[in-house]
Amino acid sequence: MAVKIRLARHGAKKRPFYRIVVADGRYPRDGRFLETVGTYNPIEEPMLVTLKPERIAYWIDNGAIPTDTVKSLLKKEGYYKAAKSA
Repeated sequence: MAVKIRLARHGAKKRPFYRIVVADGRYPRDGRFLETVGTYNPIEEPMLVTLKPERIAYWIDNGAIPTDTVKSLLKKEGYYKAAKSA
């Protein structure tokens, strides 16, 4: 099972609001997920990001892979370090 940390879109038309979720990679973008670990609101000025850092760390330690967008959000918030070298 390829677990990913990704965005799930909610909100009205032209007013996006995203939940940062942990989901199996086979499920659709807005489909079933394992856990909600944060939110992202790009409409707010400045953009509003809320996270559960302990849960994100737990999932990354257990092999979850953040998508590129989520990875950039985590880096901006200071919760994602460079990948560990093998």
